[in-house]
Amino acid sequence: MNKILEILSNEVMVLLVSAMPIMELRGAIPIGVSLGMSPIHATMLALLGSMIPVPFLLVLLKPVFKQLRQKPFWRKLVDWITKRTLRKTTTIYKYKSMGLLLFVAIPIPTTGVWSGSIAASLLNIPLKSAFFSIFIGNCIAALIIMTLSHVVVNL
Repeated sequence: MNKILEILSNEVMVLLVSAMPIMELRGAIPIGVSLGMSPIHATMLALLGSMIPVPFLLVLLKPVFKQLRQKPFWRKLVDWITKRTLRKTTTIYKYKSMGLLLFVAIPIPTTGVWSGSIAASLLNIPLKSAFFSIFIGNCIAALIIMTLSHVVVNL
């Protein structure tokens, strides 16, 4: 029974870490592998976990930002996030959905599903197109991170 709870808690940890901004699946896959999961198992869990916030971000981000901008305390943070995201999204702006896919696919910090969702929302990329691009880009990033994790484990 304890072994089952340990396995489930590890899986839940990978799901939760992958849903967090900044870490996302780029951090969750290596964590899962370090906990003894196969790279494929860790990748599937991380991919699922990292996609959980995407529909909420795509639908709710603009209305939430609009409300927060009305409060002086939050206005600076919202403006900072907006400027920072737009500064990094020239490729997305130019190529729309394909640029969004490439932006999310590059497995470096600040180019994951959270930043991609913020960019898609700010650049008015249609919901279905944005979700599909983010999902495919996230799958590509997951394959890259899974491959790197597999190589490191087998050194």
